[in-house]
Amino acid sequence: MKSNTQLSDVLHVLLHMAEGDGPFTSEALAAAMQTNPVVLRRLMGGLRDAGFVMSAKGHGGGWVLSCDLDRITLGDVYQALGAPPLVSLGFREDRPTCLVAQAVNEALAGAAQEAEALLLKRFGAVSLAKLSADFHRRMAQHRAQGHGGHHHLQEHTREGH
Repeated sequence: MKSNTQLSDVLHVLLHMAEGDGPFTSEALAAAMQTNPVVLRRLMGGLRDAGFVMSAKGHGGGWVLSCDLDRITLGDVYQALGAPPLVSLGFREDRPTCLVAQAVNEALAGAAQEAEALLLKRFGAVSLAKLSADFHRRMAQHRAQGHGGHHHLQEHTREGH
């Protein structure tokens, strides 16, 4: 089963937006996420509805952050994306008559609920400002090791890999 990377992708894009100057087009953000602009706009729509980003149409338009990074947590972004499943355990049967399957389903469901509760608690404790600070720490280390001093969204497009 393919992993759902929407949360990771959107967090990545938001941090790049925080580092950039001016608006980013849906096409540029979608290229960095290696997805279709329609998919990107759908994801960003939830973030816009939550008040985290806004968009402007026309020449020079695009997506920009509309609030400070310290006001947005990973949990906020997760909720804005529609709270996709965090744990993807499946059951052999959804409504089993077999007593063994019932015991297995209950154990798996309980463990999944506990895991999701822990993840959501952690998500609520991590702000985008914290992620940005970690990025800046890593960039400073990178520079200190003699590597280049920039990291741009365009480096994540198919052509930039």
